[in-house]
Amino acid sequence: MLPWKRVLRPLAALLLTAAAVTVPATTAQAAGAPSSGWNDYSCKPSAAHPRPVVLVHGTLGNSVDNWLGLAPYLKVRGYCVFSLDYGQLEGVPFFHGLGPAEKSAGQLKGFVDKVLAATGAAETDVVGHSQGGMMPRYYLKFLGGAAKVNALVGIAPSNHGTDLNGFTKLLPYFPGAADLLSKNTPALADQVTGSAFLAKLNAGGDTVPGVRYTVIATKYDEVVTPWRSQYLNGPDVRNVLLQDLCGVDLSEHVAVGLLDRVVFHEVANALDPGRATPTTCLSAFE
Repeated sequence: MLPWKRVLRPLAALLLTAAAVTVPATTAQAAGAPSSGWNDYSCKPSAAHPRPVVLVHGTLGNSVDNWLGLAPYLKVRGYCVFSLDYGQLEGVPFFHGLGPAEKSAGQLKGFVDKVLAATGAAETDVVGHSQGGMMPRYYLKFLGGAAKVNALVGIAPSNHGTDLNGFTKLLPYFPGAADLLSKNTPALADQVTGSAFLAKLNAGGDTVPGVRYTVIATKYDEVVTPWRSQYLNGPDVRNVLLQDLCGVDLSEHVAVGLLDRVVFHEVANALDPGRATPTTCLSAFE
């Protein structure tokens, strides 16, 4: 690589990071608490955006913190935006998404029904981060969600599980470790590559008819590994690598869901493909 390229690449990455951090923070402050920005049950979808968007947080996330960047981003663009808490464990505040994924899918089902009833919409779009991008597939496949969801957008989703960079392969060498994980944090066990939950979820194909799927992955993901395991196979699937959109974007697993506006732009494209515009590094400044 030429010397000037060695200088420009880190500089571009620094500028993108600055934009991702500062712009969403300003927007989030303007939006205030969820009740004054999203989760507004008086919101009625517009003709331009006829479907409400349901945001599904990741493991150890919650309905507010996970979406301080993306929710205001979508709200200011005219979407009715809602987010839920799921997978709560007794005695564990704030950090959710730890309960059994199958049960969490049932919570999502109830929440979608609530949103559709309030907004009068026939369908919703679902956007999820990490477990929140994978777990809704259970709702679609087994709980009737395909009739109520138009599109599922997964940001760094654990669709085929994770080996945590090989760490989970060590579990058999520690007697009782796997059982302890399953008993105390079921969702973590459900997301380990080869789990019974994932075997059931992915048996017979990754997708169901009638739903559009988008997966946005980053090659710097250190949580859902290998990152290609996030991709889906099947019709109406679009798998996107963030670095193909912006080669200097260094966002890892957490950043892609919390503050990366290049990712947010691609989410907006997935929600409204008829009005999609090219996603580039400059999308961080829009």
